[in-house]
This record gives sequence, structure tokens and C-alpha cells, in this order.
Amino acid sequence: DCQQYTNKSCEECLKNVTCLWCASSGRCVEYPVRRVLPPADLCELRSARWGVCWVNFEALIIAMSVVGGTILITLGVCCCCCCKKKSKKQVLEGPDKDDERAAREREKRRVRQEERRAEMKSRHDEIRRKYGLFKEENPYAKFEN
Repeated sequence: DCQQYTNKSCEECLKNVTCLWCASSGRCVEYPVRRVLPPADLCELRSARWGVCWVNFEALIIAMSVVGGTILITLGVCCCCCCKKKSKKQVLEGPDKDDERAAREREKRRVRQEERRAEMKSRHDEIRRKYGLFKEENPYAKFEN
């Protein structure tokens, strides 16, 4: 199907998306879909055109490599900047919010426990007084008067 456009123009050949134009030989051939790049015996990369006539495979590969590399480097730099910013923020702020919240909860529990202990002690002292079991500080205090 593509052979009929051989020795015609690149634009006519590339109207069919399955065709590859070889500028050095002026041939229009089927694109080898089993391979990503056309083999050298079919057409050199600098002469091969596919899709549009003004871009050859060699320039396309170089351009895609530069763009891909730039994107990867940009992503890497962004990740590093974000990580450093986060670690600086943690150093400046001190412990994070979860640690602060846990410390507040521990303090609340400690205060409640002390309140319960004081309440229980006062109840026990009241019961001891009621039944005369209260231990006085000075055991001889009752004999003074």
C-alpha cells in the first residue's frame, strides 16, 4: 500500500499513518511496527520521517531525551526542596503537633489521677474518723487536756 507513494512526495506518503518516508532514497515503506525505531537497512534515522515531514527520527530522539531528562531533574529537585523545607520546619517548630497533643493528654490524665487520689484519701480519712481509727499526728494529744 505504501509502495505506491515511492518517488512521489513526503506529504503524500505520510497521509497514511502506517507509512514511513525515507528522504535519502525517496522511498515510502511500511513502518516496522514490531520495532520502535526503523532498522538501519530500511532507512537511516536522520533520513526517516514519520507523522510529519519536517522532523526526522534522530532529532525526535534527541528532543524527547532532553525533555524527559529535564522533567526528571525538575521532579528530583522539587522533591529535595520539599523534603528539606519540611525538615527545617520541624526543627524550627520543635516537636510536631502529634507529640504536643500526646503530652497534653498525659498531663490531663496525671492531674485527674492526682485529684482521684486526693478524693479517695479524704473519703478514707472520713471513714477512719467516723469509726475512731484515725491516726493522729501526736498520739498523746488526747491526754493533754
